[in-house]
Amino acid sequence: MTSPDTKAGQVEAVNILYRDPSLYDAVQSDSTAAAMCRRLIEAHHPDARTLIDFGCGTARDLEILAKRFECIGVDVHPGMVDYARRTRPGLDVRTGDMRTVRLGTHVDVLTCLGNTLAYAHSNDDISHVFDTFARHARPGTLLVLCSPVAPLTGTGPTVSTLETPWGPATVTIHHGWDLRTQINTTYRHWSFPSGEEARDEIPRRVLFPRELEQYAQNAGFEVLDMLDAVGPELTGPTAYTVARRTS
Repeated sequence: MTSPDTKAGQVEAVNILYRDPSLYDAVQSDSTAAAMCRRLIEAHHPDARTLIDFGCGTARDLEILAKRFECIGVDVHPGMVDYARRTRPGLDVRTGDMRTVRLGTHVDVLTCLGNTLAYAHSNDDISHVFDTFARHARPGTLLVLCSPVAPLTGTGPTVSTLETPWGPATVTIHHGWDLRTQINTTYRHWSFPSGEEARDEIPRRVLFPRELEQYAQNAGFEVLDMLDAVGPELTGPTAYTVARRTS
């Protein structure tokens, strides 16, 4: 297993959003993950009061969730944690690797959003992450995950414009897929108004639905629901998974 510092450095080296948290916040400003998470918690554990968010990043979602729950946020990237503490000083945000961190507490809800789980690439790493979930759960604790369940593929690149702190940037994206390792790699080329450019190469592990369910069951969680962000059916490449700790 790679060390937390090594893991954080590897991700930062290939993803400009992790090197520049302000850009991360700007690009993710329209995220609906926190709202979706709250709806799922209200549906399955309406009396929940305490929550840990693993992979909280800049604490953008945590800030929304903290209006309803007593929250702790954990992220492996010291730069993201420092940014979160500076911009959202009222939140409890800590540095930690979700494969190994132990906070010494059990809570009502565990969340892992924004493709965070997909950065655990090996079967062992995924098992360690689910063990972390189990170590912070008690019978009845709800686990809410957002993760890729099918690869993103395409015949050619897509081009879009994103608002950034430095003006509109043109982003060209294409995807690669390695079936043997189940790694779906996103390649991004950024062109900023200043003329500067940046390139990302972001490998994410895809866990297919039945596979994801098996990891959860092995860690003592019963899967209650698996659905898209846009509706009750599971049709897209990313799913919300809701599970409850049973043992």
